[in-house]
Amino acid sequence: MQSRAQPGIFRTRHFLIALAVFIADQISKGLIQRMPRRQGFDVIPHLFRIVHVENSGAAFGLFQDAASPFKNDFLVAFSVIALLVVFVLLWRNAQSRLTGLALALIFGGACGNLFDRLLRGSVVDFLLFYIGPHEWPTFNLADSAIVVGACVLVWEILRGERAAASLPALAESPSEPARD
Repeated sequence: MQSRAQPGIFRTRHFLIALAVFIADQISKGLIQRMPRRQGFDVIPHLFRIVHVENSGAAFGLFQDAASPFKNDFLVAFSVIALLVVFVLLWRNAQSRLTGLALALIFGGACGNLFDRLLRGSVVDFLLFYIGPHEWPTFNLADSAIVVGACVLVWEILRGERAAASLPALAESPSEPARD
């Protein structure tokens, strides 16, 4: 009886994590929007700065300078499709805790950026890392959650492939003769 209840508990936990990511993202963006655009302050001089940027492109400013009138529509459609895929994957029972956490981070981050895009036609970015004149594209908490979630998924996949590759070696122990 308890094994049937657990998947629902995990699903609830994952959706609460996604909701927490979404709320933290929206609160942080709301605070940043009080600052004038392109204004900011150093958190760690010569390394990390908080700055208000409106990003009409995709993650990390990709396609920001694209002139297509359908750019926002395309990005919204892509986001909705990606969210549906992640939602279905989250709803499935057959996943590890780490995979569920990764999908929850991706889902919460994607919801945060989609909400901005639907509300304003752009996404608020504010985290800027740089060394001298070299800058990483400005990003936000939603982008961070998506990237961390994706990295955890890749790690899970690689870890699973390593475990699967080691199974045949374990099955053929020296005490048992190999079967033809």
